[in-house]
Amino acid sequence: MKKTELKFSSYQWAELDIDTLYDMMRLRQEVFIVEQDCPYLDADGKDQKGHHVTMRHQEQLVGYTRLLPSGISYPAYTSIGRVVIDKNARGNGWGYLLMQYSIDKCKVLWPKEQIKISAQAHLKAYYEQCGFQWTGEEYLEDNIPHIGMVESKTK
Repeated sequence: MKKTELKFSSYQWAELDIDTLYDMMRLRQEVFIVEQDCPYLDADGKDQKGHHVTMRHQEQLVGYTRLLPSGISYPAYTSIGRVVIDKNARGNGWGYLLMQYSIDKCKVLWPKEQIKISAQAHLKAYYEQCGFQWTGEEYLEDNIPHIGMVESKTK
């Protein structure tokens, strides 16, 4: 499938229509809570402060990220989080395209800010391909091994 078959959009909280909000919350819950068998509070109070990136294929939501300004997740970094690809849309490079769109959007919204992510440790190589470097020690987040990663300055 080609990149041109994908439609990327970005919304502030107040711009989200009810169907888009439902689709993004459903996808997040399908993957992070059901598929990963990890009960946690997804509605963490940060959604209203962020920008929401959607990736659709044939009108179906197949990918999503949440972009947050500095001071929300990290004091001195903007962040990309809740990175999720529908299980039926994995393995074709779309996750990389979603991350590149999200990084570019962060650069438009917050041009002087560096990006930090909290990545599931097993996805380290994927995020390195997206331009991030591991920083700090591995830690548990919702009982899943994670690592902090910061956007590479040499990118």
